[in-house]
Amino acid sequence: MSLAPRYLRIPNAPAGATVGLFGGSFDPPHEGHRLVAQSAMRRLRLDRLWWLVSPGNPLKRHDGLRPLAERVALSRALMPGRRAEVTGFEAAYRLRYTADLVRLLRRERPLLHFVWIMGADSLAGFHRWQDWREIAGSVPIAVIDRPGSTLSSLASPMGLQFKSARIAEADAVLLPRLRPPAWVFLHGPRSWASSTALRAKLEGK
Repeated sequence: MSLAPRYLRIPNAPAGATVGLFGGSFDPPHEGHRLVAQSAMRRLRLDRLWWLVSPGNPLKRHDGLRPLAERVALSRALMPGRRAEVTGFEAAYRLRYTADLVRLLRRERPLLHFVWIMGADSLAGFHRWQDWREIAGSVPIAVIDRPGSTLSSLASPMGLQFKSARIAEADAVLLPRLRPPAWVFLHGPRSWASSTALRAKLEGK
């Protein structure tokens, strides 16, 4: 299965639009991912959401990683809709780190208002990401609660260092147009689904 060229191009959106960036390996994508994306779109009132299927997470092993085209196809089946666009353009630009992705998008799409979207489980380890402080200072961040990660994420290096930049949930709709650093922690429906558990089930472990 090869990836169609349209998935290797940076998506477009109207000037001034608010765009959520939801990245990951999505190996495989699952209901928990969709819940995070849908919650962010609803609570932040986003104009668009770009579901960014990465070539591979640099913090994880890539043994057995499904081909990019397969993960894109699975993501499209899971997250249909006019305002959500699945893309794999990071591979075309040979991007490895989120910091490089954010720099590229700010340069190539300067008229858009981006928000980085992540689950609370990712926030707990955010300080291990390459140039994580630069990311936090470059784009607003929306953190969606995930089972078992609420306390650990809020007590993480990111949660503590940027504590004063956290805004109230009631003001979440303002986040896309706020000057970073700015972030919000959003509570709501949660799913216990995980890619690790799904892979183990598929492999019969």
